[in-house]
Amino acid sequence: MQTMPGTVVIQVFAKAPQAGYAKTRLVPVLGAQGAAELQRAMITRTLQMLSDSTSWALQLWCAPDCSHSLFQYHADNPRISLHRQSGQDLGERMQCALAYALRRFERAILVGTDCPGLQADDLHEAVSALENGYDAVFGPALDGGYYLVGLGRDLPFLFNGIAWGSERVMQQSRERLAAAGFRWHELQVRRDLDRPDDLAHFSTLLKNDLEVTGC
Repeated sequence: MQTMPGTVVIQVFAKAPQAGYAKTRLVPVLGAQGAAELQRAMITRTLQMLSDSTSWALQLWCAPDCSHSLFQYHADNPRISLHRQSGQDLGERMQCALAYALRRFERAILVGTDCPGLQADDLHEAVSALENGYDAVFGPALDGGYYLVGLGRDLPFLFNGIAWGSERVMQQSRERLAAAGFRWHELQVRRDLDRPDDLAHFSTLLKNDLEVTGC
């Protein structure tokens, strides 16, 4: 059964594709401008994939603000609304965004732009899990973090005191949910594109994306 757009929102977290600001761990390999171009391609890829479905509303959460030309370009898409990320760390920024969404939608799913393997089917599975009574859904990343988190209720304890950027993030989240007696569903484990070693796993895919976006 297809979900009505008014009940689910997908939130895309994205850093502006500025040299020296985005994908900084890839700068030693790609250079600052190359890393920024890759970020631009990954934002575009993610939004195009999500825009193909009418099963959800779509929000683009921007950092450091919404002024970058790429963000403004996507603001012309009537399906996408722009929002500025706020918070002292990643956990606070995600919690603020999800709390905002859950005041307006029954379910909210947040993704980044650094998982080239993310598919629309992953989002449909996540929505289905929340519809079937799970309190949370995660897309575990190979590095120990997660590429997707979805909630059917506000659970702020999932975002406080987590070792963001470490291999413990997903496990800490599991432990928090289990201790509180909540149920969660996990999607397929996927690889993020964060470090130089990750580039080799997505070389063909990234080459195609960079050509399409003109980077």
